[in-house]
Amino acid sequence: MPDRSLTTPAASSEPAVAGVHYENFPVASWLCPPQLRAPIAAIYGFARTADDIADEGDATPEERLAEIAAFRLDLAAAASGKSDSGRWPAVFQPLAGAIAQFDLPEALLADLLDAFSQDIRKTRDGAAYADRAELLDYCARSANPVGRLLLHLYRIDDAQSLRQSDAICSALQLINFWQDVSVDLPRGRFYLPLSDCAAHGLSREDFRAFRPLGASLPPAAALALIAAEVEWARQLMQSGAALVHRIPGRAGWELRLVVQGGLAILDKIQARRFDTFSHRPKVGARDVPRLAWHALRMRGQSRHA
Repeated sequence: MPDRSLTTPAASSEPAVAGVHYENFPVASWLCPPQLRAPIAAIYGFARTADDIADEGDATPEERLAEIAAFRLDLAAAASGKSDSGRWPAVFQPLAGAIAQFDLPEALLADLLDAFSQDIRKTRDGAAYADRAELLDYCARSANPVGRLLLHLYRIDDAQSLRQSDAICSALQLINFWQDVSVDLPRGRFYLPLSDCAAHGLSREDFRAFRPLGASLPPAAALALIAAEVEWARQLMQSGAALVHRIPGRAGWELRLVVQGGLAILDKIQARRFDTFSHRPKVGARDVPRLAWHALRMRGQSRHA
């Protein structure tokens, strides 16, 4: 599922970031301007609920796809000012208000649902991504819309900012994938591009035998593969990091923490010799001072640039 749980200290006591639970993107935290907290929380509630439909409970893939389709119809109703089904009032009442007040693009919200549906089908069918381009196409719908929605709220729509936002969001999605290998493999989710696997002499079948969380160290080729994916995600994050200087006020500082939180996960993966097959790295309260220091020192590029 999109961006499941890369938690950063940018989170607050309110719903804090986007991913499964949308922990990659700041939502309604104290750093956001008060007038934007309600629409950001509405976006979060929409994405989080859709993610729960797609990922939680014991429903079959077909049942999940049907629920996402019903959710999509209610989105269309909310966007057009019509009555929805009434099944998710806590989602669509505030979202309808945010759409009306801030002219939120329906297409960006619909892209998130399309990504959820794709993820359900991929997992159901045991399918994988052929190459990096195909995986980035998924990120363009699973992660990038959230960043673009936030830029929309800040009335930032120039091409450079949109490109940088997409780079940050896609990088966060990729970081989540490389962070969650030990979680995804047992659940039948496979995000490592097959072309990258082949470049390291691996196939998808090689990963079916891995026993994460406490098993013996994976083969060197698998660790080298994760190292390559980590470098890809780092370069992508660095290519968008200058956006922090284009976002006004407190939100720019929150974005700094999000960027640095993602980079910190990559550092932790590297420190574990790229073994996310048996360990899931995460950032926590102890990392806050270091992240804040790196965020403060950000210039035109992020650290490690």
